[in-house]
Amino acid sequence: MGWSFRRSVNLGPLRVNLSRKGVGYSVGAKGFRAGRDAQGRDYTQTSIPGTGIYNRSYSRTTSGRTAGAVVAAIIGFLAFLVKLILK
Repeated sequence: MGWSFRRSVNLGPLRVNLSRKGVGYSVGAKGFRAGRDAQGRDYTQTSIPGTGIYNRSYSRTTSGRTAGAVVAAIIGFLAFLVKLILK
């Protein structure tokens, strides 16, 4: 197995993942996240915080419904940040 690279940047509930294969993103909190990986696959992930134990399920369809929900959540979060900063 060769060398790998992965880096995550957390922006509140939004996480941007940078890897050798590309950029992925997810939205959520400890225990549950939904997102898209660097290969463009939509997923949901549940975990037991602090243990490293998790289960990731990939969406079978590429219809964009899950991606649309994630994008809507990201836009909502960014709008919240803008309102918070402008107050």
